[in-house]
Amino acid sequence: MPNSRPPIGQLPRLSAPSARTGSTVGRNRPRQAGRLNLDELRTAVAKGRIDTVLLALPDLQGRLKGKRYGADHFLQRVAGGHADMCAYLLATDAAMNPVDGFGLTSWENGYADLAVAPDLNTLRLMPWLPRTVVVLGHALNPRGQQPLDVAPRQMLLDQLARLAAHGLHAKAGLESEFLLYEGLFTDTPHIGDGGLAPVSTANLDYALDHPPVLDRFLRRLQSALAGAGSPVEAVKTESAPGQVEVTFPYGPALEACDTHVLFKHAARTLAGRAGLTATYMAAPETGVASGLHVHVSLWRSGNPALVTLDGDLSGIARQAIGGLVEVLPQLAPLYAPNTNSYRRFTPGSFAPTRMTWGHDNRTCAVRVVGHDSGLHLEVRVPGADANPYLATAAVLAAITHGLDQKLTAPPPRAANAYLAQDIPLLPATLDEALAVFRNSPLAEKAFGPEVVAHFAHLAQVELAHQHGVVPDTERDRWFIQA
Repeated sequence: MPNSRPPIGQLPRLSAPSARTGSTVGRNRPRQAGRLNLDELRTAVAKGRIDTVLLALPDLQGRLKGKRYGADHFLQRVAGGHADMCAYLLATDAAMNPVDGFGLTSWENGYADLAVAPDLNTLRLMPWLPRTVVVLGHALNPRGQQPLDVAPRQMLLDQLARLAAHGLHAKAGLESEFLLYEGLFTDTPHIGDGGLAPVSTANLDYALDHPPVLDRFLRRLQSALAGAGSPVEAVKTESAPGQVEVTFPYGPALEACDTHVLFKHAARTLAGRAGLTATYMAAPETGVASGLHVHVSLWRSGNPALVTLDGDLSGIARQAIGGLVEVLPQLAPLYAPNTNSYRRFTPGSFAPTRMTWGHDNRTCAVRVVGHDSGLHLEVRVPGADANPYLATAAVLAAITHGLDQKLTAPPPRAANAYLAQDIPLLPATLDEALAVFRNSPLAEKAFGPEVVAHFAHLAQVELAHQHGVVPDTERDRWFIQA
């Protein structure tokens, strides 16, 4: 990516194509209860209703990291500028271990700071934390001027800007699955016999009669998210014991991802208080798979761009699908970031195994769903463990490639796509995905060589960790038999 971005006062967030960042779409929507502007925050602090501000930076894994500030200090010293945080926030493994080999920071340069500038458009209450608000931040170079290319939120902004060059902006809705277990993983660090058990033991797909512990949790989660200005669209239990799916209203792509990271924070916090554990592993148990489906549509001048006036797929839609089919298999480390991610890609799991597309076909990687102005693409490849910014950025990068090259979508699949022997399989392992990603000209064109090197190294770190650990499955199988 070119490094000619403007200074902080003109950050790309001011022109990125989303409802809160420069587009006319949604600009005049009433603000949801729970959202705040800076003046409202000052008033709430003065009245003693707020005493803590969390300045949060989404990390490589899509978790909120940052600092807690006294609200007065935040208003006086941070709100109008930036805070310093160690750059290793964007250069660690999943366990927050400092890791050599990243270009951003390392032992060689002393683990210097980066700057985090609050995006005041994201201020909102956190009802699951008393008298607390959160504001998401932009990661900047240490002088607080230029955005960092490798920051996940910035990567999404960059892809939105590339799409805007076509006169288009994206709306998105994220559909997330997770599993809920009774007990705390810190106390019982395994699941199964003698360990954590799902909150339900039956297939509760579409059920409306839930165990009391699950019903209480879902009510608290819905209430908390509504109080944060992110009310859910729907909640349903899924087929695996303890599995829950949450969907949010459709809207600007950046806001959809911002909401998702806050949703995960709320779910984990509320689960812990109830003596439960929420996991977003893609495949926490054999035969169980949890996804993060990215629903996306394209718009131009307030009009849907994926559908023609007579209800057919537009030329833009077919180019977008062509891009997704060609490019997404090359970007797998961005939406399937660890070795467990690939255990989800199995036939009959409702997770795709081949890069196919079809109309309302849940065996495909891309499902065309909806009608009229609501027609959109459901990308079913990312797992629940995906960083939402990276997964959505990968989707938009693939779409933009299709538009750039005016690609043609292959024929749709009407039958079982798991049996489509003429279509190559998605990467089956992180090793395979990394080899493709690291050597992909399309990945480098979309994200730049520094970003590709950064996330290739992150994948290599995950592989090195797994290769150096003896898993329980091997011990159980071979301890006596070898």
